[in-house]
Amino acid sequence: MRRNHLHLTSRRTTMTTTNQAQIPARQRHPGRWWALGVLALAQLMVVLDSTIVNIALPTAQHDLGFTDSDRQWVVTGYALAFGGLLLLGGRLSDSFGRKKIFLIGLAGFALASALGGAANGIEMLIIARILQGAFGAALAPAALSLLSITFTDAAERGKAFAVFGAIAGAGGAVGLLLGGLLTEYASWRWCLYVNLAFAVLAALAAVFKLSDEPVQNRNRMDWPGVVTAVAGLAALVYGLGNAETDGWSNPLTWGFIVAGVVILTSFVAIERRVAHPLMPLRVVLDRNRGGSYVSVAIAGGAIFGVFLFLTYYLTGILSFTPIQSGLAFLPMMATTVITAATMGSIFTPRLGPRPLITAGALLAAAGMLLLTRLDLDSSYLTGVLPGQLVTGFGMGLIFAPAQNAATSGVRHHDAGVASAMINTAQQIGGSIGTALLSSFAASAATGYLAGHGAGPRTAPLAALDSYHAVFWWSAGLFVLCAVIAAVTFRSGPLEIDPDAAPVVAH
Repeated sequence: MRRNHLHLTSRRTTMTTTNQAQIPARQRHPGRWWALGVLALAQLMVVLDSTIVNIALPTAQHDLGFTDSDRQWVVTGYALAFGGLLLLGGRLSDSFGRKKIFLIGLAGFALASALGGAANGIEMLIIARILQGAFGAALAPAALSLLSITFTDAAERGKAFAVFGAIAGAGGAVGLLLGGLLTEYASWRWCLYVNLAFAVLAALAAVFKLSDEPVQNRNRMDWPGVVTAVAGLAALVYGLGNAETDGWSNPLTWGFIVAGVVILTSFVAIERRVAHPLMPLRVVLDRNRGGSYVSVAIAGGAIFGVFLFLTYYLTGILSFTPIQSGLAFLPMMATTVITAATMGSIFTPRLGPRPLITAGALLAAAGMLLLTRLDLDSSYLTGVLPGQLVTGFGMGLIFAPAQNAATSGVRHHDAGVASAMINTAQQIGGSIGTALLSSFAASAATGYLAGHGAGPRTAPLAALDSYHAVFWWSAGLFVLCAVIAAVTFRSGPLEIDPDAAPVVAH
């Protein structure tokens, strides 16, 4: 009798499991791939905007007549608003609807870009960049959380995050290329106006092809958490940006960094006690999600520094024009996208992120070591390109599995804030990495000049020595990323969302 009962129970369990597995299959709709296109386009707009303006800055500075000290605020203003408001943006998307916040973010980003393109002075340009960062902080987590709840099948989720992760990894290079093209053949203003085209396309497609599940948990906003998170992240980003321009010994650098750390520590204390925290600690304390945040922060820091200093090498040593520099990053970008779209989508559902991110970080480190062999007489094809290809291959194995892991196994009412954390990690990691690598480069150049007599090749050799220092340190960061990935991530495939709904796109 007991054996029959067990048999019936097992049969019911099997039937229930089978039925549950079939529900998403019956309700899947081809429109979900349109949704991926919409979200990927919005992600590309946000990511490339971190580098596209850098190419245009010298021309904009000449046109508007602002100083070098003012110039840094065009970059810092965006970074402060974006990095400081990401967690709030993620919670707003969970509380008021992801599609609604996504569309608001798109519209606001487009209007801010139009304001920046029409700027008649540095003040107007800085205000536009701050508004871009603020609306980007709403847009980015909404896009990633929509992707997370749209693709709940493991195999399809791997493919979707492969595309999305490839864009996150290669978007900076796209910005360099597009910025060079627009600056050289149109105007620096089109580096901002181009966002209008992206935003209009994404908004039209989103209205017709993207939908959201109803908001179920509209809890009271954790305002103490909001204030401390925004203030702490903004102080930390500002301090790191100041380190890049004024050095680590500057009182403002250490003052803001210490203030940021202290305020963020109080933020964690608040989140442990409030009933409805802005950032539930359960989101970040999971091994896979925590591992993905740290991995993306370290890899982001290394790769953003490489974009910057490899651009310096191309323009300063090889005498590339802005458009040639942008085109020079195409092979790296293509390798990242192809690797993520093929190996990332195939192996992430089967193996999980641990072996892929570990291997990808080691490959990226190898690419950095190849770049340390560059000299004044190196050519692009034999000197730069091999290191780019190996690094791009590694980056394709890092970002897609990491972004997948960052939002896997999280309940839907936390999807927005979990998505915000991966963007925060990349933003903070990029700020730390750029500041550190800039400091190491300056020290290397100063040391070389002090140890060598004056000569026609001394200055370029000092610059080359600073680039080598950056590539060595970047290799070390990627190795650190590999170690952390190997230790933190769980073995095996990722857990799908515990309350995963069927596809929400239509």
